[in-house]
Amino acid sequence: MASRNLPSKEPATKAAGPYGHPLHPLLVTVPIGAWVASLVFDIVSKVSNDPTVYARGARWLIGIGIVGAIVAAIFGLMDQATIPADTQAKKTAMTHMTLNLLVTAAFIASWLIRNNGSVGTDGSTSPWLVALSAIALLVLSVSGFLGGMMTYRFGVRVAREEDQAEGYEAAGRPRAA
Repeated sequence: MASRNLPSKEPATKAAGPYGHPLHPLLVTVPIGAWVASLVFDIVSKVSNDPTVYARGARWLIGIGIVGAIVAAIFGLMDQATIPADTQAKKTAMTHMTLNLLVTAAFIASWLIRNNGSVGTDGSTSPWLVALSAIALLVLSVSGFLGGMMTYRFGVRVAREEDQAEGYEAAGRPRAA
């Protein structure tokens, strides 16, 4: 394939991160980390002598993840705006976004239920909220796979190949024109 300047290589705006350094992949680590940690806290609440502390910590982590997801989504939308319509990359991006919205909605529902005091009889997280988190994280894994496909297979917001070639040249050797 001949080298082309695809619009999806360039940021939609400077706020999306500079060329070759999109901010969305960096920002998604906040909700992913918070939500995985919340599931760990939920599980620990089931076996702890003080389950309320872990159930409360899980609720806070879910809230942090929701805020992080909203911020990451803003930057993801900026990156998605650069992908040409009617392409496999755009279709993948739309599926990725839809799954992320479902996951975020599941965690918002969980957070709201937890704020209404829904805990197990012993103060631990109720089993169905633990299951909801686990299922949401499985869906998030599928979405993450699709996000990786957009980056590593379709090259969305990744530097052009001619710019990447610099990393494979011998040190000290001048770059070929």
